[in-house]
Amino acid sequence: MGCSQKDSFSLFNGKDLNGWHVDVPEMDSIPQSINPFIIRDGMLVSLGTPQGHLITDSVFQDYRLEIEYRFPGVPGNCGVLVHASKPRALYKMFPKSIEVQMMHENAGDFWCIAEDIKTDNMIDRRGPKENWGIIEGKGRRIKNLTDGSEKPLGEWNSMSIECLKNEIKVWVNGDLVNYGYNATVKSGHIAIQAEGSEVEFRKLELIPITSLSISEE
Repeated sequence: MGCSQKDSFSLFNGKDLNGWHVDVPEMDSIPQSINPFIIRDGMLVSLGTPQGHLITDSVFQDYRLEIEYRFPGVPGNCGVLVHASKPRALYKMFPKSIEVQMMHENAGDFWCIAEDIKTDNMIDRRGPKENWGIIEGKGRRIKNLTDGSEKPLGEWNSMSIECLKNEIKVWVNGDLVNYGYNATVKSGHIAIQAEGSEVEFRKLELIPITSLSISEE
């Protein structure tokens, strides 16, 4: 596993995309397509289009991922995918994974992408049980626990994601926004989305853990 060292480390070096690979379907057939993931002023930037994913070369498990991100312009959609594996498993675009949503005003939602996870109050947060599923057309979204946890547009948000065995816990700006358990997957790659809006990342730091935090502090 990639997460074997005791100390925290950054997933990007501020200079290039070493340690990552790109999966952007449009780049398969349109020669003039650009890579939507760049390094700019020491930050990792998802330009939003063409849509696709930036995926770590390494596989990780049992970690805390500390993220600082913002929408520098028009707000929109993005996300961090944990435990990613088979590419293009959903809509010929999304890798098999569990997404931690970053979409403006929805940060911290879970989206099940050919993998599944449980939370408390699932019917309230996922809809009627008969609609639940992990493939196209099914109830794959599990709403987060809070409103108003995100900073005003243009300001930096912090997001912390803890993955331990089959549990995932998420904070946004210090608020606990989601907790899931009995996930169908315990390890995998980490992926960043290009999903329509430009997003800047100034921190993607990974820390090995042996227990889940009780609070953000």
